[in-house]
Amino acid sequence: MTVSTIEIGLVIYPGAQLASVYGLTDLFGVATRLASRRPEQRTELAITVSHWRLQEPDLQPVRVFETEPRSRMIPDVLILPPALGEAPSAETANAYSPWLIDQHRQGTILCSVCAGAFLLGETGLLSGRSATTHWAHADLFAARFPTARLDVDKLVIDDGDLMTAGGVMAWTDLGLKLVERFLGSTIMAETARLLVIDPPGREQRFYSSFSPRLTHGDLAVLKVQHWLHATGAKDMRLAKLVAQSGLEERTMLRRFQKATGMTTTEYCQRMRISKACELLQTSVTPIETIAWDVGYGDAGAFRKIFLRIVGLTPSDYRQRFNSRGTVTSA
Repeated sequence: MTVSTIEIGLVIYPGAQLASVYGLTDLFGVATRLASRRPEQRTELAITVSHWRLQEPDLQPVRVFETEPRSRMIPDVLILPPALGEAPSAETANAYSPWLIDQHRQGTILCSVCAGAFLLGETGLLSGRSATTHWAHADLFAARFPTARLDVDKLVIDDGDLMTAGGVMAWTDLGLKLVERFLGSTIMAETARLLVIDPPGREQRFYSSFSPRLTHGDLAVLKVQHWLHATGAKDMRLAKLVAQSGLEERTMLRRFQKATGMTTTEYCQRMRISKACELLQTSVTPIETIAWDVGYGDAGAFRKIFLRIVGLTPSDYRQRFNSRGTVTSA
């Protein structure tokens, strides 16, 4: 039986995390071996992996490694892996932009993980498109690529010809998504089981923490923020916030959202839920007590807001992240 091959290329740019490059190489190799052992499959597909680096004198990325030679010059997929440290600069990213645009024009699916999205962003291809990156890079990404529709709650966004993944380790999720696309859901599930990793379905907001903007320069808004952090946002009454700011109500609301990117209600809720996450991770305190401690008299309302912001119920969050062993359920 003739085997059709799908080539997935991994771009090794300056600062790229090599662990993800080799990890994805292994993941796709495992998936291909599992697929080859299923004789009931009438259509045989295999994934080959290549590594690409920028080479002189042409300063054009070329294959520097391949698991199996192919006659086709254009890979089916290119992945821009995460970076360790700072996000790639515009200068670094622009060295790859013409090549990436040309590959995409010829039908290559472009993917990024974490800070790899900055290389993808410099191509302009994300303009008007949904994308994600590591939540810690959200402000910088939004500033550099304001026309992209950034959603850092999502761990993987599959937009067809463009795929983006959020956190540093989200390469496992992206890899499994690609296995599912090319080899099917059964092989994807078997690969995840063999490698003991979660199948796709997680969200980045499970792992993100509340990182408020405090360097915006609006001193009146900053005064409100400092008061909220000092009091744990226990008092969310608008009159209290307005009094702290020294501004008119409408002015305070407008300036607060401009400076922080959130309404006062959303800001306070995220502060409270962030504290609740910390307590769920590190204590065995009953959930009703935690709800009260962070400012919610109604545990039912707390659960609804927690689910909306985090994407998990408080009980599920505790089960996944608690470091204390046995916990008290409520």
